[in-house]
Amino acid sequence: MAKLLLQGETRIAGASTPVTPHKRGRSRPEEPMDAIETLMNEHRRIEHALDALVAFADEVRRKTTDDKEELGRFVTFIREFADAHHHGKEEAILFAAMVEAGFPRNGGPIAVMLSEHDQGRAYVRVLAELSAKQAAWTVEDRQRLAEAAYGYANLLRAHIHKEDAILYPMAEQRLPPEALARVSADCDDYEAKRISSGELERLQRLSEELLARHAPLSRDEPSPRPQFSGCC
Repeated sequence: MAKLLLQGETRIAGASTPVTPHKRGRSRPEEPMDAIETLMNEHRRIEHALDALVAFADEVRRKTTDDKEELGRFVTFIREFADAHHHGKEEAILFAAMVEAGFPRNGGPIAVMLSEHDQGRAYVRVLAELSAKQAAWTVEDRQRLAEAAYGYANLLRAHIHKEDAILYPMAEQRLPPEALARVSADCDDYEAKRISSGELERLQRLSEELLARHAPLSRDEPSPRPQFSGCC
């Protein structure tokens, strides 16, 4: 499969012309956030959770612990916020609007994003399986945890960069204003339901707790990388 973003390029697979990455921002602070800005802010929360997940995986390997309950909390945040909430809005609302505007669903950038969503779910299934295991974790289990945690974190960090730098600007540049307004309205409706139920606040609080408990090492103190067997 063609890569969505190559080193030093600003071109999307399946796109005939480059897209200019840009930083977003409201012209006035009092303006409400639109859907794209909200999605990008959610990326920052997800990135913090990825930092905490990698720190947790490192701790498990160093201390040979098997805190299945804590791993289960990571799985809950990933599945309910990163996937069901965030990816859910992308797939059901933003990507659907882009397909309606002429972007192919089975090729090009949207197909790449959907494929990466599925790849991420495969990593999370491994984490969920380990969190539910009745017996104590073995050395092999801890290695599987590290591989899945690092694999998921690396995949999603690259995925987020592609969306922030390329896909979202492409949507803003190529979707008509009325389509963008509809995306924002539909995302607002989606958010309102989860806010009224208290679900969104619960997940945001969970992410903050995970980051507080597993603050990553400083940049001056690099995290030890796990030694995996095989070619990887």
